[in-house]
Amino acid sequence: MKDNTVLISGATRGIGRAIAVELAGEGANISFNYLKSGREAAELENEIKNLGANAKSFQADIKDFQAVRSWVDKTKELFGRIDIVINNAGVIKDKALALMESDDWREVINTNLEGTFNLTRAAIVTLMKQKSGVVINITSVSGIVGLPRQTNYSASKAGIIGFTKSLAKEVAPYNIRVNAIAPGFIETDMLKVLTEEYKNQILKQIPLNRLGRPREVAKMVKFLVSDDAGYITGQTIAIDGGMSMM
Repeated sequence: MKDNTVLISGATRGIGRAIAVELAGEGANISFNYLKSGREAAELENEIKNLGANAKSFQADIKDFQAVRSWVDKTKELFGRIDIVINNAGVIKDKALALMESDDWREVINTNLEGTFNLTRAAIVTLMKQKSGVVINITSVSGIVGLPRQTNYSASKAGIIGFTKSLAKEVAPYNIRVNAIAPGFIETDMLKVLTEEYKNQILKQIPLNRLGRPREVAKMVKFLVSDDAGYITGQTIAIDGGMSMM
């Protein structure tokens, strides 16, 4: 992966950060965006550079197509090419539908689903011209099985699965592969707000009886973007301890 350029949305923490570090360890150039967390972005840049790889952060709202296109264009100017696109940015605003406000719906759909469109759309022509590239979309087990109080989140993540399948067929003639990864409950900041009682209820739904780790998702990303996965496209791979088969 040396000298490959990777675009990652939402990489300053959690799964995105683990992916950035994992691919940087393979020698990839890492370009990632942040919205407000400038300090965390700088820390990640330094960590990647300490691994001997190149990294550059850009302040860009994933919901703003023009801002995302500017990020992509500047990345191409800096590193000369784009090889891998990873749509990881996401938010949750869990609430029963009867109590959900329009803003709760729009914020999740616009960040998770439209954000995936924005970054992929901004980069896809470059990949098509190169006749090479890989797109990885981070969806969720919620997009496969649906979870209560997550109609907005489940809808956005299920939409990403459909987006993945459609785009995979569309760009396969250009030697571009598109896959999705559906994490289950992973030990990230998103889970810190959950009570121990709720976490115990979750564990009962997971055959492996534990939460996942960000690095386990990052390892799957590393495989899917490698030549070893050269015959895999249009797939959604669950990393959920068996939760989605229950």
